[in-house]
Amino acid sequence: MKDEIKRRIIIDTDIGGDPDDATAIALTLASPELAIEGITTVYSDVDYHARRVARLFELAGAPPVPIYNGLSETLLRNRNVSWTSDADTQDEEGEGDALDGGPQPADAGSAVSFIVGSIMASPGEITLVCIGPLTNIAAAIIVEPRIIDRVKQIILMGGVTRLGDNGAELYPVEHNIKCDPEAASVVFGSGAPIVMVGLDVTSKARITREHCRRLIASGKPVNAALADVMERWLVRIGEDSTPMHDPMAMALAIDGTLATTRRMNVRIDYDHREGTGQTVAVSDPRSPVEVCLDVEADRFLNLLFDRLCKEE
Repeated sequence: MKDEIKRRIIIDTDIGGDPDDATAIALTLASPELAIEGITTVYSDVDYHARRVARLFELAGAPPVPIYNGLSETLLRNRNVSWTSDADTQDEEGEGDALDGGPQPADAGSAVSFIVGSIMASPGEITLVCIGPLTNIAAAIIVEPRIIDRVKQIILMGGVTRLGDNGAELYPVEHNIKCDPEAASVVFGSGAPIVMVGLDVTSKARITREHCRRLIASGKPVNAALADVMERWLVRIGEDSTPMHDPMAMALAIDGTLATTRRMNVRIDYDHREGTGQTVAVSDPRSPVEVCLDVEADRFLNLLFDRLCKEE
């Protein structure tokens, strides 16, 4: 596929011991429609996130891309940060998962400056795929508000509207938004074109140990690593399946028809009470925010694993 018709993306990630971020990035590498301009890390130990990204690229045999360290604290530095480290993925014997132990990649520079510079240099061409807290994106908007009109799209995994048929089963607050709700409020209130896919939709697409076996059977080192991360996560949470939250955001960059959306205004609660981080969505056909309300889960999972396991 020619470079000029690829969708140019920046991935903003807090990749850690859960399988979501790694699988989303691996999907990108397996998708010829997408061109990664760079990867930015966000929230907590951004060096740790960068090491895992670099190790994933190494296992995939993919050419390295610039990795920009972002903000480790929240936007206003007013909330405790849940710090991540290599210890989060170590088993009882102290052995880390397959993405641990890689060398520290060179820091390509400021994530916020990179986001701003990329969008301003290529108006209407850069899509931000956000699979972590929105601190870097909010900071970029504050530094250069003109990116609001120049970004092609912001596709983010975050929030939960509880408007779907599974709404009553879900906790009303989602991790990425709760980590930095003030940043989320800046992004959702900016007027930028946003696609939001939240827990009520991502929870409909779950992977099991059968999917792990399929990854291993593909014979690809990167897929063996993903299977290791997935298996350890299932043991850690004590479940037989887990949702593919972040890969769904990436899949929407490939095929937006996977999800049913509605234009809605989204307000973020950030008052430090128990419900802080809630995403309150109200229909508005004039809103630039498209909220995913449903997904073709089987089609999404087929896309994900067919691409990851495709013979080269």
